[in-house]
Amino acid sequence: MSALLLNLDFGQPPPKKTLEGNAKHQSFVKKRRFLEQRGVLNKKNQFPRKKGETPKVDGTRKTAASSGAPGQSLNKKVAVPWLTPASSQKASTVAAKVDLLGEFQSALPKIKSHPSGSQKKGPQKNSSQKDAPQNFTSASTESKSSGAFQQVPSKMVAIDCEMVGTGPKGHVSSLARCSIVNYNGDVLYDEYILPPCPIVDYRTRWSGIRKQHMVNATPFKIAQSQILKILTGKIVVGHAIHNDFKALQYFHPKSLTRDTSHIPPLNRKADCPENATVSLKQLTKKLLSRDIQVGKRGHSSVEDAQATMELYKLVEVEWEQHLIQNPPKN
Repeated sequence: MSALLLNLDFGQPPPKKTLEGNAKHQSFVKKRRFLEQRGVLNKKNQFPRKKGETPKVDGTRKTAASSGAPGQSLNKKVAVPWLTPASSQKASTVAAKVDLLGEFQSALPKIKSHPSGSQKKGPQKNSSQKDAPQNFTSASTESKSSGAFQQVPSKMVAIDCEMVGTGPKGHVSSLARCSIVNYNGDVLYDEYILPPCPIVDYRTRWSGIRKQHMVNATPFKIAQSQILKILTGKIVVGHAIHNDFKALQYFHPKSLTRDTSHIPPLNRKADCPENATVSLKQLTKKLLSRDIQVGKRGHSSVEDAQATMELYKLVEVEWEQHLIQNPPKN
């Protein structure tokens, strides 16, 4: 029995070890709390954020456990410095994700600007087709109506030239003055021109050209290039305009030429035979109630060009519709 009691007495050391272990743990906890109060373990002793805990977007944290090194390391992994601006590095993970989303969305339109599917192209065609019929119908009606010609006055000019006599006995008509006006009658060009050949007859009674006008006159070749720049591509109105083109040594397309001496509706308005060649002076007197080419000082090419344009405006609508139905052949 004594032996058994001795064995039982030797079996009690383990509880002493546990007591010693509890004492060590308690001293460790005291030292740890002491260090925490001193602030030594603030950067090392951090715990991961709980599953139910959500960080604030403005960068502040709810608890001390969520403000440690593990949280900062997670933020650094999400907020990549070369993708996000400097302000997003200080924000929480949610703010970093928002910044990243904005960065990637800024690049998305470049990729989506070239739709590959046929369904994406369909709405674009429909949206353009909604406006297209209106523009097409308005353009087609304007081109068939008289308004189409009134909307492009900058492409219509009137010309009149004055000639002098050169060559044998002055029988050759050479250009000595040229005037060009726009649709509203404003002068675009008006110059005296020196013919390449000596002048034999100034024809002052009709041309209004005198010797002093040729002193500072523009040489023919220079004037010709200046005039053709104005006439090219435009509708040119004139009276007996073939004489002006001949003096300019120039051929203008018939589809862009309007000769008021060969427009039957204009003659009808003036109560003249349709196929007759009526002078500019007579048409201006009857239809515009104005006298031109009067006196002994000669004609004014500017005045004649302005009268020609005004006469053409009287029949512009009717004559342009006629030309659409019966286009002239060049």
